[in-house]
Amino acid sequence: MIIDSQIHAYEANTPRRPWRTTPNWPPSATGDEMVAAMDRVGVDGAIFISSFSMYGYDASYAVEVQKAHPGKFGLVKPVDPDDPAVEEVVAEWKKSPGTVGIRALMKTDSLHRAGHPGLDRMLRAAARHGFPVNILCWGNLEAGAALIDRHPETRFILDHLGILQPHEPSGRAAEPWADLPKVLELAKRPNLVIKVSGACTLSKEPYPYPDIWDPLARVFDAWGFDRCLWGTDWTRAFAVVNYEQAVEPFRLTDRISASERAMLMGGACAKVYGWKPVVNK
Repeated sequence: MIIDSQIHAYEANTPRRPWRTTPNWPPSATGDEMVAAMDRVGVDGAIFISSFSMYGYDASYAVEVQKAHPGKFGLVKPVDPDDPAVEEVVAEWKKSPGTVGIRALMKTDSLHRAGHPGLDRMLRAAARHGFPVNILCWGNLEAGAALIDRHPETRFILDHLGILQPHEPSGRAAEPWADLPKVLELAKRPNLVIKVSGACTLSKEPYPYPDIWDPLARVFDAWGFDRCLWGTDWTRAFAVVNYEQAVEPFRLTDRISASERAMLMGGACAKVYGWKPVVNK
């Protein structure tokens, strides 16, 4: 069973459901289109992260897609720590079919830091309701580590290897893996696992991106395959790699064994989120 640990689906930008921003993503990537892309390459299910770039804290489209494709997606939504009712928001999200977690945003331009009272309430609520917290803190790993250490009772999932990734080929850093030592140090946190998502966008070489495997081997050694969740980060990554190109290097590589691949591309994700897709084969 193959589970993609992070995808974003969304409708076209219309007055009915307008985008907050207009990133360089396809004009649409609906739930139906996402399922078709997954089916073409044998991905059985995915964790659907409601796009903050487009919809902010509104996860209504993700809920619609889950209803249309029950058993295909586990849902994660960003939660606003400044909402006075943040604990009730988490509790209500838990009641919605297919929900598996929430997301905290701690990029360098994010407003919230460890010690923010609303963030503390949000993370304690996540722990009470058995939700892991996806944390995006690329480029800001020290702040992410401080938050993780402040909440040892909360389970965290480090988004996108913790490494800042390009949104287009020209945006690739001269040293894409410069933060890797910090990422390896984070593996010491027992309440943290890592998404190996968007890794192909860090390659300086063309498909099938052979230069990703040496740094990834260090990630696997430090974290263990049972704490590593493969994912594509489609459609955020679309300008750099297409969906098939984000899947096949992991499915076909001989750098990992069959059992390691099974854990990386599905087993760890199912364990961490407590969710598996319903597969009709």
